[in-house]
Amino acid sequence: MKMQVAIIGASVCSEEEYATAEQAGRLVAHHHATLICGGMGGVMEAACKGARGAGGRTIGILPDTGNGNPYLDVVIRTGLGHARNVVVVQSADAVIAIGGSHGTLSELAIALKLGKPIFGINSWDIEGVVQCSGAEEAVERAVGRFA
Repeated sequence: MKMQVAIIGASVCSEEEYATAEQAGRLVAHHHATLICGGMGGVMEAACKGARGAGGRTIGILPDTGNGNPYLDVVIRTGLGHARNVVVVQSADAVIAIGGSHGTLSELAIALKLGKPIFGINSWDIEGVVQCSGAEEAVERAVGRFA
């Protein structure tokens, strides 16, 4: 089975976070892993854009019945609101957090509770989140755990 990497972060992000997420998505695709995210804009959209541009597969676990960002291959409409964060993290073999606000923090807490490996790029600095210098390090560490 292909590895599944969740890229999490805010639906509204800085240009730097967008560029980092796009690079991370591209690198996930280069490693033949499937990208999972919350399916919305910002970091999630950028990661999907990068993965799709590199020929990768993207899955969006949406909080509602919308269509999500335009770079999704698979759209899962949950109607769960923020509770969909559990599905995003549970579906991943590793989690990469880029920036983020309180929604990202909730996903990190879930990942910690589930024992998922977490790699952060300018994200929450909490115990259990491995801080990385950029997209390349985060993706290499995430996929390296399953190589």
